[in-house]
Amino acid sequence: MIWVMSKSSDPSSPLIRERVGKVSESSRAFDVEFWQRQGSTAIFAAAWEMVVEACQWKKKGDSELAFQRTVESLKSQRS
Repeated sequence: MIWVMSKSSDPSSPLIRERVGKVSESSRAFDVEFWQRQGSTAIFAAAWEMVVEACQWKKKGDSELAFQRTVESLKSQRS
């Protein structure tokens, strides 16, 4: 398994990390470290991108991408 990390001299360019090797020889350590470096905002954005793509594959409308909410009001009856 080979891990390659490169950084351009331009400070605005991103850090590029690559893993080269057989899938059978890989562990999740690279993936875990990569996503931990990204932070929660990037993780949520990537997850949402997958939701949108899955919806497009299923050819469903954009209205189904909204979060479903249920509101209830419970009142106790006192005797």
